[in-house]
Amino acid sequence: MGRIIAIANQKGGVGKTTTAINLGASLAAADMRTLLIDVDPQANAGSGLGIRKGSYPRSTYHVLVHGESLASVIQPTELEALFVAPASRELVGATVELADVEDRDQRLKSAIRPLLETYDFILVDCPPSLDILTVNALIAAQTVLIPIQCEYFALEGVSELIETTRQIRRLRNPDLDVEGVLLTMFDERTNLSNQVMADLRAFFRDQVFTTVIPRNIRLGEAPSHGRPVLLYDVKSKGAESYIRLAKEIIHGREKGFGTGIERAAGDARS
Repeated sequence: MGRIIAIANQKGGVGKTTTAINLGASLAAADMRTLLIDVDPQANAGSGLGIRKGSYPRSTYHVLVHGESLASVIQPTELEALFVAPASRELVGATVELADVEDRDQRLKSAIRPLLETYDFILVDCPPSLDILTVNALIAAQTVLIPIQCEYFALEGVSELIETTRQIRRLRNPDLDVEGVLLTMFDERTNLSNQVMADLRAFFRDQVFTTVIPRNIRLGEAPSHGRPVLLYDVKSKGAESYIRLAKEIIHGREKGFGTGIERAAGDARS
C-alpha cells in the first residue's frame, strides 16, 4: 500500500516544490513506484518534471472540484517509476467553488484511495497557505514533511502549520504522523545558517531529518530545464542530498508525531 506524504509549509520559498520534485525522482530512481500530486495553483511540480503548463487537458483541479478520477490526469515523466498529477491555475478558485460541497475537505483522500495499491509512495505538493487545498492534503496523508529554510525567519508561520496539523489529527485524520522537518538552502560557509540549523534542531529535536539540503546552483538550474537534479547533474551536492533523503525515508525512522508535534506546539506557544 502506498505511503502518502504531504509536503507542506505555509511560508513560500522554502524549497517545498523543489523537495517534491527531487524527492520523487530519488524515490523513483530507487525503484519505488512514485506519484507526485500537485495541488499548488502555481503548477510548478509538473513543469519541473518537463510537463509544459497548459499542455494537458485535465489537472488536479478537475479531480478536486469536478470529481474526475485521479488516474485520468496522471502524466508520465522521464523516469520510468515517476508519475505526476499536474495542477493548473484554476485551483486558485477551488476554495470558493468547494465552499458548499459537503465533503470538500476529503476530496483528495477519496481520489487517492483507488490508487493506493498502485504506488509505493504518493507525494502531495501543497500551496504555500493553509487553505482547503492544504487541508485536503493533510487529511489524505499518512505523514507530513515540513521543509524549513535555514534563514533568520525560519520559524515564521510554522507554529500555525503545527496547530492546523494538530487539529486535523484530532478531528479528521487521527493517524497523521510526521515524516520529518527538512532543513533546506543550507550554506555551511555562513554563521547564520549554522546557527539557524542548531536552533531548529534544538526546537524540533528528533523530528529533524539527518539529511540537510544545501544551497546548490545545479539544484536551482534544474527546473528551468524541466528535469529533476538527479537527471540534470547526478554528481551535484543537491542530487546527492535528495538521494540521501530518499534513503532516509525508505528505511524509515521511528518518530512519534503525536508526542513531537504536541511538544513543538507547546514550545511555540511559550
